[in-house]
Amino acid sequence: MTNALTRLLTTKDTLLADGATGTNLFAMGLQSGDAPELWNADAPEKITALYQGAVDAGSDLFLTNTFGGTAARLKLHEAQNRVGELNRLGAEIGREVADKSGREVVVAGSVGPTGEIFEPVGTFSHAEAVEMFHEQADALKAGGADVLWLETISAPEEFRAAADGFALADMPWCGTMSFDTAGRTMMGVTSSDLAQLVETLPNPPIAFGANCGTGASDILRTVLGFVAQGTERPIISKGNAGIPKYVDGHIHYDGTPELMGQYAGMARDAGARIVGGCCGTMPEHLRHMRAILDQGTRGAPPTLDQITAALGPFTSASDGTGDEAVPERRMRRRRRA
Repeated sequence: MTNALTRLLTTKDTLLADGATGTNLFAMGLQSGDAPELWNADAPEKITALYQGAVDAGSDLFLTNTFGGTAARLKLHEAQNRVGELNRLGAEIGREVADKSGREVVVAGSVGPTGEIFEPVGTFSHAEAVEMFHEQADALKAGGADVLWLETISAPEEFRAAADGFALADMPWCGTMSFDTAGRTMMGVTSSDLAQLVETLPNPPIAFGANCGTGASDILRTVLGFVAQGTERPIISKGNAGIPKYVDGHIHYDGTPELMGQYAGMARDAGARIVGGCCGTMPEHLRHMRAILDQGTRGAPPTLDQITAALGPFTSASDGTGDEAVPERRMRRRRRA
C-alpha cells in the first residue's frame, strides 16, 4: 500500500518522530486527571503549538492528541459520545500543521490501549474491541491522518483487535508495545514475541517497535531483540527521556537533550528506522536528536556495554527472553513515579 509514511521511508534511512504529548501539554496547563483529547475542541491553539513544536524541531512525523480517544477511555470523562468529533479534530489540526510545513510531514493518528481486560480473563470481547478501534480509526481518517499509530500496548489480544479494526477503516498503521516490566510488557510479551506476532496478522503494520517503558538503555536492548528475530519490517524506537523521578510534587524525567541525542544515534545503529521520544521528551530533546541523525550514517549495532556506558544502566538483568543478562554492577532498581 502506497502512503505518506512508506514513501518517506524510501527517501530517508532514519525518520525522526515526535516527543511526548502529556509532558508538553502539562507544561501548557493541562491538569492531572483531565482528558487531553478535550483540548482538541476546547484549546485547539495549544494542540497546534504541540504539533508545531515537533515540526519546528525537525520531526518527520508526529502523533495526534488522540491517545485516549476510544470510547472506553473517553467514558471516564463522560465523553464516550464524542469519539468521532475529538479524533477528527485532533487529526484536522495535525493536517493543517503538516500541510503548512513546506516539506513532507506524516500525521500519525495516535491510538492507545482501551484499558479493558480481554476475555477469557476479563469480559471485553474481541468484537467489542474491534468496533472501538474501528470507530476511532474512521474518525482519524476523516480528519486527514496519513497513518494510524497504535502505542503503549501490553496484550497481544489488543494488538490483534486493533489490527482488525484498522483493516475495517482501510488505513495503514504502525504499532508499538511498552516493554516496562523486566524487559517484557505488563502482560508478559517479549521483543521476540512481538516480532513474531506482527507476521501472523492478516493486516500487518508498516512498522512496529517499542515506546515508553523505562529508560533509553532498556528500549535499545528491546530494539536489538527485534533485530535478532531477522525482521525486515521497519522498527520503531520511541523511548522516554531518562528515568522518571518525583520532584517537588511533579514527575521529572532526567534525560538531557544531549543524552537523547546519543540515544537517537544508537537507536539508528541498533536497527531502528523510526526514532522518537516518549514521556519527558520536549522540542529541545528533538532538536538534539535531529542533529545527531543528520550528522552521520548508520553504524555497527552497539553492544550492551556500549549502551550502558553512554546512556546509563539497565533497569533489569535481561530483556525478558533469558538470552542475555547484564552484569550485576550495571543494574539498578526501577523507580516508580
